[in-house]
Amino acid sequence: MSDTKWVYSFGDGSAEGSANMKNLLGGKGANLAEMCRLGLPVPPGLTITTEVCSAFYDNDRNYPDGLDSQLNDALEAISKAVGSDFGNPENPLLVSVRSGARASMPGMMDTVLNLGMNDETVTGLAKRAGDERFAWDSYRRFIQMYSDVVLGVSHDNFEEILDDYKMQQGHYVDTDLTAEDWQHIVTVYKQRVNEVYGDDFPQDVMEQLWGAVGAVFGSWRNARAETYRRLNNIPESWGTAVNVQAMVFGNLGPTSATGVAFTRNPSTGENALYGEFLVNAQGEDVVAGIRTPQNLTKIAREEALSDMPSMEEVMPEVFGQLVDVNLKLENHYRDMQDIEFTVQDGKLWMLQTRAGKRTTAAALKIAVDMVAEGLITKDEAVLRIDPMSLDQLLHPMLDPDAQFDIIATGLPASPGAASGAVVFSADEAEKAKADGRKVILVRMETSPEDIHGMHAAEGILTSRGGMTSHAAVVARGMGRPCVSGAGSVRIDYDKQDFQVAGVTVKAGETITLDGSTGRVMAGEVPTRQPELSGDFAKLIAWADEIRRMRVRTNAETPADAATAVKFGAEGIGLCRTEHMFFDANRIMAVREMILAENPDDRANPLERILPMQRDDFTELFTIMSGMPVTIRLLDPPLHEFLPQHEEDVLQVAEAIGMTQDKLKRRIRELEEVNPMLGHRGCRMGLTYPEIYEMQARAIFEAAINVAKTTGSTVVPEVMIPLVADHSELKELADRIEKIAQDVMQEKSAELDYLIGTMIELPRAALRAGDIAKTAKFFSFGTNDLTQTTFGISRDDAASFMEPYLSRGLFEYDPFVSLDQDGVGELVQLAAERGRSARKDLKLGICGEHGGDPASIAFCEKTGLDYVSCSPYRVPIARLAAAQSYLKIRK
Repeated sequence: MSDTKWVYSFGDGSAEGSANMKNLLGGKGANLAEMCRLGLPVPPGLTITTEVCSAFYDNDRNYPDGLDSQLNDALEAISKAVGSDFGNPENPLLVSVRSGARASMPGMMDTVLNLGMNDETVTGLAKRAGDERFAWDSYRRFIQMYSDVVLGVSHDNFEEILDDYKMQQGHYVDTDLTAEDWQHIVTVYKQRVNEVYGDDFPQDVMEQLWGAVGAVFGSWRNARAETYRRLNNIPESWGTAVNVQAMVFGNLGPTSATGVAFTRNPSTGENALYGEFLVNAQGEDVVAGIRTPQNLTKIAREEALSDMPSMEEVMPEVFGQLVDVNLKLENHYRDMQDIEFTVQDGKLWMLQTRAGKRTTAAALKIAVDMVAEGLITKDEAVLRIDPMSLDQLLHPMLDPDAQFDIIATGLPASPGAASGAVVFSADEAEKAKADGRKVILVRMETSPEDIHGMHAAEGILTSRGGMTSHAAVVARGMGRPCVSGAGSVRIDYDKQDFQVAGVTVKAGETITLDGSTGRVMAGEVPTRQPELSGDFAKLIAWADEIRRMRVRTNAETPADAATAVKFGAEGIGLCRTEHMFFDANRIMAVREMILAENPDDRANPLERILPMQRDDFTELFTIMSGMPVTIRLLDPPLHEFLPQHEEDVLQVAEAIGMTQDKLKRRIRELEEVNPMLGHRGCRMGLTYPEIYEMQARAIFEAAINVAKTTGSTVVPEVMIPLVADHSELKELADRIEKIAQDVMQEKSAELDYLIGTMIELPRAALRAGDIAKTAKFFSFGTNDLTQTTFGISRDDAASFMEPYLSRGLFEYDPFVSLDQDGVGELVQLAAERGRSARKDLKLGICGEHGGDPASIAFCEKTGLDYVSCSPYRVPIARLAAAQSYLKIRK
């Protein structure tokens, strides 16, 4: 027998675990133990550790030795605590079986309630509770849930039976059904199980328990959980715990209830109790959106214009206890809490607490407010915000001046505005996304199986459910606008349309959602970018005080540069000059320059291009107002600029006075088998040095002109791409130095400038010491460095990257997050060797990884001076750089 402790008990004000054991007990188990330690009313239970999950999968879904005896002992302790016995027909103990991963995964894994019910214990439960209706209602719930989760009999089977029966009997809601009704339903449910499953519903309670435990562990690898983990970067190796807990019943009548509460508003961050509850119900009724819940507070009820009484009004004493518990938990955890509770016969029971999921706007407000309240420090506030979540605030909001036609209203479940064509299934949404179409997913209610479609959609609209329903919680976490509980919307999946107030909206028609107000509008409504001020600006300012690395942007157009400056960029880390060459006003001159067969023929088009390039750089230097600007000289192979189609060839031939045959021959001469590794970058500059000399002249002339005009100090950084050897860099750097001296003499001006290179080849990283003898800066081009290190084309990787990720061959896409083991080692090696040759060597990164928080943390650890990213990633990089400094340096 193993000596390993697989099971931890909690209850009666004590617990074997604690909050700091989240990795072993999962988030739910650790927090249940902690609430017991705090003296809160928690039903007794046990937690099977995450290590059992790992052993379960490592041993062909077999449990480790000793688990069964530890489980039996802990189950006996629960029985003693509540005074009832598991499987006892006269006095039965019922339990819930829930998952509990170390990272919150709401709704992604399976749950079973009321476990322990069978044809005998239902009678004992009825006698003990004095309520036959409650007992048979609980039994039918158990059959439906257990059959769906464990036996594979879809819940649709049971919903169909129940809906047909209610229609026959003239009942409208579940609470209309009597004990006799539920007894009949149970009989029909068991018949359906036998028909579909091929065997009777299990009556042995231990068989039920092990079946549920196995189902929870099995759900760790179900499709929706795998999708959620992939979207949220949760490792599969973490596993989940299983929590078995004595049932408390919110469906015991009018003095019982169940609900969900947040200690602060998860949409806005307002410091006010927020949540919903249902009288005479169980927890799944709230989160699944099956019944429309009631507000917790009177204020919230009035704001929602609801005529259904709040918990504050119908259960004032219990409500007061809930307020006290919420305050105690928030002060203890020093964060906004998401709480599940049940009221049984007027007694409050706490079933869960965890850090509540929230919108980014709410997260910022909560963090800033908690600093002001003295609960956390500025450093802690900065660490609280997920940098990637800031992307939510960079998306459009409705233009306040726009005219629009409101067709429906619902609950403002997740803020932001989105437009798209209506689709009615998650699969349709995912397919539309793959086809490049923007859609709104419209459902009666969403379920965890819809996770892939919710991620693919621009926004989500549901006709059922409240502010804490699955759709609302998941949408907020994803940053998707969501309007939930739009009760006037009547959806017909068969006809592929929905009707509201006499209006029919068909699949494919465009609607707009405003998740901030709950409005649904016909057609596409104009939007505006949000103002990044208030709490956002305050927290980012704290981040700027902390971080060491600078944050630049990748930009070559004035619009991109201006946007980046607005978002706090401190310079340009990559200006790709080839993008400028494709401008319609200059492409012909560029093509003439490329097609020229000798330097003399190339001179004229280069003279025409020079003032255009000078104007480009003048605009950028002016916008950046003295901040550094790194300009990469022409990099791609020349054939990319040439015409590909017959009509384009004819047009170019006529424009430059060349025969079509000669033009086609020249195009063929410039074609390459593998252009990524061909005649590009510095190789092209060495073959056609006059191109780089023209660009260098344009840069230096623009810098001097802007310095004279604006009075600002302009220090351009000229970057030579695709260097593999010091000799390449040295020859081109000497030519550029000569151009700089000529321009300064012509302009009678002095100019500071830097010449450096992009490290994007493994050989360049290995020979960085030699290269740094000439280069004054390295900019790591990790897009190409990843391609050349892995031997994978970024443009073609999509065809096989997903199988690599799903099978665990790659933990993440190396083009999204830097491969720190391989590519990262080359970066570290180049940084060390480069600085050993030149102590003041400036180091930065300009690949797409410059906006990825994990990659930014690597850059901080490696000692780079700056990261450079797209304009809309600048706020993300600023926050991530501060967090990296706090985690690594302090």
